[in-house]
Amino acid sequence: MSKDIILKAENISKQYRLGQVGTGTLSHDLNRWWHQIRGKENPYLKIGDSNNRSTKGTSDYVWALQDINFDLMHGEVLGIIGKNGAGKSTLLKILSKVTAPTTGSIKSRGRIASLLEVGTGFNPELTGRENVYLNGAILGMTKKEVTSKLDEIIDFSGCERYIDTPVKRYSSGMTVRLAFAVAAFLEPEILVIDEVLAVGDDEFQKKAIGKMQDISRTNGRTVIFVSHNMAAVRKLCSRCIVLNNGCSVFSGSTNAAIDFYINQQNKLTYLNPVINKIKEYSKGPKILQCELTNIKGIHKSFFSAGEIISLDLIIQPDLEETRQYAAVWFIYNSFDEQFAICSSGKMNNIYYPKQTTLINCKIDSAGLLPGDYSIRFVLHVPGDDNFEDWQSAINFNILSHDVNNTGFEYTSIWSPKTFLKSEWS
Repeated sequence: MSKDIILKAENISKQYRLGQVGTGTLSHDLNRWWHQIRGKENPYLKIGDSNNRSTKGTSDYVWALQDINFDLMHGEVLGIIGKNGAGKSTLLKILSKVTAPTTGSIKSRGRIASLLEVGTGFNPELTGRENVYLNGAILGMTKKEVTSKLDEIIDFSGCERYIDTPVKRYSSGMTVRLAFAVAAFLEPEILVIDEVLAVGDDEFQKKAIGKMQDISRTNGRTVIFVSHNMAAVRKLCSRCIVLNNGCSVFSGSTNAAIDFYINQQNKLTYLNPVINKIKEYSKGPKILQCELTNIKGIHKSFFSAGEIISLDLIIQPDLEETRQYAAVWFIYNSFDEQFAICSSGKMNNIYYPKQTTLINCKIDSAGLLPGDYSIRFVLHVPGDDNFEDWQSAINFNILSHDVNNTGFEYTSIWSPKTFLKSEWS
């Protein structure tokens, strides 16, 4: 293993048997033993379904991971992303030596600290202070080393008032704050963090991400980070692995990996620029259909930046009374964050008669850099808190472009995603 490589995973696979806990039957165990004493491969490694939870398999065995290979460099921050059930947590448990791989090997240098779930390694009967020393001992730290870091740990966790209270009386947020502080400040060579930061509040998540950036850039320590928060992954990680059904399907730069993952999840969505939502007539306005077209009226989901995006909404009005409605639509980015808003406004409330009506809105997409976006709609009656809301109504993609004709092509790896047209002199 090279000097710069701090962790090396080779051909990591993990197989589980579905059903009751155990290896299965006595015949299976004897068969394994018989192959082992003859120096042959485990016969049950040749069977098993892929880790696809959306389909019913034909085997009692399932591969949670299959042939995962990667090297981790000293001081690198590696992100691991993928949908639920992709194998991310299983891989982290193997890396942390919580469980052993079925096949393959892991070579590492230095101590590995893991934060896989809230309260991992904490004794609920002990106080927060006692658990700091306990976790320090588990990580191989001496009592003197832990004591030298104790004040920093307590201060970062924000649990000073409760530090001498048993952990069983902590909230999940307090527990994860203290657990993260212990793992971060006791200086392991490799820090492994699962989705637990999602338990903390926004202020703590920012502190935690800042601390992870600090320990990797300043102290040269290595971090493996799993999260569904793509903004946090993009901010923290220098490289990412995308897992799908237990297999590594992409490995590369963070921006490229996130784009690959999001496109993989949404690749079927963009095929349909027309979405119908037919409902029975009832009280209140309803959106029956939305369509995306270009300025020429051609249906499409992919636009060049600067191209006019035309949105048609077919509205079923309130059948009991004639009222004014404001049509509002929100643009969400690929991280599912509200990105922009467009509204018919207070002064331009659209008057809907008692018949199905088509309304149209056109926007200039020059302000959007390349990437994936979704539009969600609201029909709002001024002064009324009740409204018709379409969640994830329709999606579109902005292609790479050069709005100002500079000869430089902007791409989807640019962040942020807003482009302001400007005049220079």
